[in-house]
Amino acid sequence: MNSSVKIIQPSGILDGVAVNSLRHEISNFVEGGTNIVLVDFQDVTFMNSSGLGALVSTLRVVRSAGAELFVCSLSEQVRMIFELTKMDRVFKMFNSRNEFEEKVSSVEQA
Repeated sequence: MNSSVKIIQPSGILDGVAVNSLRHEISNFVEGGTNIVLVDFQDVTFMNSSGLGALVSTLRVVRSAGAELFVCSLSEQVRMIFELTKMDRVFKMFNSRNEFEEKVSSVEQA
């Protein structure tokens, strides 16, 4: 069975408002049958705690649909937020999109 994979690459500042838009997009993917979503943080310059909270909420939605959510390419600041809140133990994280692609086959660009 081939996995349906979507990659989302937000940019700029991820606060509660920006992540809510991201959550809506991810929910649409999952409702459409996508079972693996990668959020590539390569172009994210800053994320605050409300952004992380909304991302955690998104993770719950994805998991309740039987899908998986991965993150990659975290900047030092974003990685620090994940580590300080222990969310690095909750989210499946990769250093880069290439590392993710090595682990997951048939990646489809969103």
